Amino acid sequence: MKARVAIAALLALVAGIVLGIWFSPEVPDGAAAYVPIAVVAALDTVFGGLRALLDSVFDPKVFVVSFVFNVSVAALIVWLGDQLGVGTQLSTAIIVVLGIRIFGNAAAMRRRILGA
Repeated sequence: MKARVAIAALLALVAGIVLGIWFSPEVPDGAAAYVPIAVVAALDTVFGGLRALLDSVFDPKVFVVSFVFNVSVAALIVWLGDQLGVGTQLSTAIIVVLGIRIFGNAAAMRRRILGA
């Protein structure tokens, strides 16, 4: 059951990427600073979900809540940084932290799959 949910989520992700490339939506100028952060936060959640699936602890409810929460918190931090005049620095910090988490999850998945 959990594998089906994970496969459906992965297919939805691929469909979303294909549709995004196909239709090339324009991002409003006011949201342009938040979209890259939201994408990286979403990728962090996806990689975390894949790792949880490989560790047999995947829970769809936790995945959805984590997805919404991660994207919301990342956008809120960037917005707060913009209000304080340090938006670029906070954006960089978020990218670094989430990047470390993504690569940590990728390394754990590699070890789990390849046994290395």
